Amino acid sequence: MGMKEDIERELREWEEGTVKPALSRFPERKGEFSTPSGIPVKRLYTPLDVSGRYSEKLGFPGRYPFTRGVQPTMYRGRLWTMRQYAGYATADETNARFRYLLEQGQTGLSVAFDLPTQIGYDADDPMAEGEVGRVGVSISCLDDMARLFDGIPLDQVSTSMTINAPAAIILAMYIAVARRQGVDVAKLRGTVQNDILKEYVARGTYIFPPRPSMRLITDLFAYCNRHLPKWNTISISGYHMREAGCTAVQEVAFTLANGIEYVRAAINAGLDVDDFAGRLSFFFNAHNNFLEEIAKFRAARRLWARVMRERFGAKKPSSWRLKFHTQTAGSTLTAQQPENNVVRVTLQALAAVLGGTQSLHTNSLDEALGLPTEKSVRIALRTQQIIAYESGVADSVDPLAGSYMIESLTDEIERRAEEYIRLIDDMGGALAAIENGYIAAEIQEAAYQYQLAVEAGEETVVGVNRFVEGEPVQIDILRVDPAVEEMQRRRLAELRARRDSQKVAECLAHLEQAARSDENLMPLFIKCAEADATLGEIVGVLRGVFGEYRPETTL
Repeated sequence: MGMKEDIERELREWEEGTVKPALSRFPERKGEFSTPSGIPVKRLYTPLDVSGRYSEKLGFPGRYPFTRGVQPTMYRGRLWTMRQYAGYATADETNARFRYLLEQGQTGLSVAFDLPTQIGYDADDPMAEGEVGRVGVSISCLDDMARLFDGIPLDQVSTSMTINAPAAIILAMYIAVARRQGVDVAKLRGTVQNDILKEYVARGTYIFPPRPSMRLITDLFAYCNRHLPKWNTISISGYHMREAGCTAVQEVAFTLANGIEYVRAAINAGLDVDDFAGRLSFFFNAHNNFLEEIAKFRAARRLWARVMRERFGAKKPSSWRLKFHTQTAGSTLTAQQPENNVVRVTLQALAAVLGGTQSLHTNSLDEALGLPTEKSVRIALRTQQIIAYESGVADSVDPLAGSYMIESLTDEIERRAEEYIRLIDDMGGALAAIENGYIAAEIQEAAYQYQLAVEAGEETVVGVNRFVEGEPVQIDILRVDPAVEEMQRRRLAELRARRDSQKVAECLAHLEQAARSDENLMPLFIKCAEADATLGEIVGVLRGVFGEYRPETTL
């Protein structure tokens, strides 16, 4: 009798002779167990739940299919980048927060922009009223960007910027600041999110229709390939789709489907896959179901490696690697009993590390109530540092590999995500699936079902629908001074008065002409920024050429 038959026999004996009597005395908590993605969770996992050859499914870290990590030694060689997302009010105030975080041991910068900046309006535009500096830093011009990074040598830090519709323009301003500092732009390191597709289904900070937006993305790809070889040109984001309510399986599927669309667009624009694929990066959520999240990261890595090698014929191993940043789940944070959020964030961060992330942001305990204070940001950063230096989980590569449950979940998430991707392929790809409303509808349905489960008590949220306390929340809240908006308006008025208006007009006219052709727009964005054209003026030219996106609505 073989090993498989032996295990099957012993498993049956265990269920009959040990489990059944125990259940008669102590029934299980519920009839069925499953992950939030609806994957059934078995009572016990054994070698029977793991299939496939080791070399095909797992292999070794730093080698195809990268299930066990993208680097051979992972955190034994270098810890993940501790990149706390920060930005509020003016560039000067955010610069002070950056310096504080660097002093506390942060190893990379991550910029949050306010809503007007994200959708291409200057701080003095009527559309920006009441929103300047509220949910991020206000950046309307090159002077703002220069103050944001004042005293921070851009050739010595890695910077991530969460910006999408105007990403190419914001990156142009960053390049212009580096030039002011005398920095060789080829040494710039970091990431610009630049992922417009998820904006149409989950986040909403779009400006232009999808197809011209894709042109801006591929222009950025091509420019960085020539001039910024260390820069990650896109962070393909599942995070915001997860925040909007999708499941872990959907997060993998929709994120990789968007990635496929970007790769296809770049190839169609004339780029060779191995010239740009190595600079693609991804951005995932770390949610509450600890084991499913670890398996999710491993499944995404393996699936993307196969897509790049088999579908697109990429030859370089660097083109097969899925590198990703992780942020803990903002949607899981509760205003009730906010101290509980420290525990949630710790578990989520640990899942990201055990899943092999390259960089990590840990949310602050007070973010369900407002912008984080310095104290809460410090606790969030210390959470990462304790995991890194005290827990021991960074001392071995992929320490949970071989767990029967982890490997079974990894296989099942990969299988279910592939099914979604095949369905999206049949629709014509992610862009078509976005335009026909399929992806948004899937996310909305998943969010609705989860909310029903919370309201019915089928899903427990500690402090919200169970273990509730009636005491009012007492916690310090960071508040943005309304005077910030007036200050930004005054600075813009002074800029417009002192700049060379004729030069600005000439730069914008050249940009308009180029936007109507197939010329790469990145050099013109840099030229406009250095001439002191504002973000709103540059975006205004593109609005005139490309139009604005207006989603279809149904009643």
